Amino acid sequence: MSVFEAIQANLLSPAVLFFALGLIAALTKSDLKFPESLYVGLTIYLLVAIGFKGGVAIAEAGIAKVWLPALAAMALGALIPLWTYPLLRFGGKLSAVDAAAIAAHSGSVIAVTFIAATNYLKAIHQPFESYATAFLAVMESPAILIGVVLGKLATRTRGGADMTSLKAAAHEALLGRSIFLLVGSLLVGWLCGKPGMAKVEAFFVTPFQGVLALFLLEMGMVAGRRLEDLKKVGPFLLGFGIVVPLVNGALGVWLGKLTGLELGGATLLGVLSASASYIAAPAAIRMSLPDANPTLYLTSSLAITFPFNITLGIPIYLEIARTLYS
Repeated sequence: MSVFEAIQANLLSPAVLFFALGLIAALTKSDLKFPESLYVGLTIYLLVAIGFKGGVAIAEAGIAKVWLPALAAMALGALIPLWTYPLLRFGGKLSAVDAAAIAAHSGSVIAVTFIAATNYLKAIHQPFESYATAFLAVMESPAILIGVVLGKLATRTRGGADMTSLKAAAHEALLGRSIFLLVGSLLVGWLCGKPGMAKVEAFFVTPFQGVLALFLLEMGMVAGRRLEDLKKVGPFLLGFGIVVPLVNGALGVWLGKLTGLELGGATLLGVLSASASYIAAPAAIRMSLPDANPTLYLTSSLAITFPFNITLGIPIYLEIARTLYS
């Protein structure tokens, strides 16, 4: 399958088509709208389902196979903000606090892109390590913490309020809803193993794709409502939201190969490295760096990087992996 055929196959997947439907709804100003409680419910379901399935996979594979690539994933999550911050600060001429906020979003990850990537790999019959969810669990927090620290150091704030803000960021990054559910359900799955999965499979496996389709329909509407903000962020941030994920994705694939992952697993690590958070990171940044401009960091992650990754990025990262593994 050529890269163009791979992109076409991804674009015609239900997940991407429902995302496109949401975009159209927003652009045509349809009155379609999800209740906030439904959106929260869908988010909770997806996080718990992928965490639980990942924990079961870890129990079957054994910690010995997981620890090294998981440690590498955690290190990569912490390093991405360190190299993207100066690029944003000096290349993009952004303020220190805005550069730190965007860097934190770029290094953190989002579960929906990961799910879309696993669906794509399954559709083209490309095997991958089923315990890759562990990478998702460990990559989300480091980037948020590093980004907040960069913002605090760059703006040279001092005093008790600064420490309080850092503590709030650490709490949100480590115990916020998304990371708590993901890591917690991963531990539950690990402790339960395959016998536990047999008891809940009808709930966590069979309806999963339908729930994902609804979630991406909502994400399409949210992204569509932010497309107007593209006029405000300028060409630099537009380029940043596409080129930087490609670089990070290639780094993730390369690191996956170095740590012994199969081609599919390295692709997933590349996808995670290329993704940008729009759930955990915004909550932490809003509390810890209140002077950061939400238009910049939300538009970069949600209206640029996220649509690029789920439409074009995922097949590209697979092709990068195929090139490295050939």
